[in-house]
Amino acid sequence: MVKWLTEDAKLICKHGGRVGNQPSQDWVTIESRKVLIQPDPEGRSISMCPNININIKPCATTLKVTRGYSDFIFVTVGDAKFPVSLDTVTGLTDGTPPGTVNYVVNDPGQQFVSEAVK
Repeated sequence: MVKWLTEDAKLICKHGGRVGNQPSQDWVTIESRKVLIQPDPEGRSISMCPNININIKPCATTLKVTRGYSDFIFVTVGDAKFPVSLDTVTGLTDGTPPGTVNYVVNDPGQQFVSEAVK
């Protein structure tokens, strides 16, 4: 079972920097906390990445999610449907070395709503 992400989810780069959440919808909530949907984890700022040195760029932004959106549960916003973000969300950051540093979920922000995954 994988948990849905809410605005209280803690996502981090693999170095330990913290990803800032910005929910793009406010209709679906869990305990009054907004559920994250596609593309909420993408293009978000990363603060306090400790990967700093000469010629090393710390993680500053999340890139496209490579996996972790629901294949079964969608939220309708306007005329479009967007999959729910799950605690399996991962993707790359813009940190160095390029194309190697992932961001991952450290805590989904809630422990009540989950989805069975095959």
